[in-house]
Amino acid sequence: MFEITTHPIEAAALGGHMHSSSCGAVVTFEGRVRDHNEGQSVLSLSYEAFEKLAVKEGAKIIEEAAQRFAINKACCVHRIGHLQIGDVAIWVGVCAGHRHAAFQACEYVIEQVKSRVPIWKKEFYEGATSHWIRMNVLSATASERF
Repeated sequence: MFEITTHPIEAAALGGHMHSSSCGAVVTFEGRVRDHNEGQSVLSLSYEAFEKLAVKEGAKIIEEAAQRFAINKACCVHRIGHLQIGDVAIWVGVCAGHRHAAFQACEYVIEQVKSRVPIWKKEFYEGATSHWIRMNVLSATASERF
């Protein structure tokens, strides 16, 4: 499952859905808004997404992780809108029979989401002009699928 949300991400609730009697490992990742970037003090962030495409590409990434690694379940939720310092911006959870597959799949999901899902981030700095800092870019083959 891949989801875009405007609501605060409840990591504990999402993590509870990852447990299974057939899984010996649950790996989760929380990407939180930090108070600095590249030497500047960050006050807050704003995320925007091309939601329809983001959900399709995110679901494809989850499917790929399931095919590449011996996992039972994977989930990723990315928040959009205005976020404050400490807010969870992205959450990834993976359960598997063994820890190695769970760690690999979790890392794969977060790296692929960062590089392929069309989400834009704007940082608001203390005493400086805010600006969009990064845009995820789909490869030509990925964008042709939509």
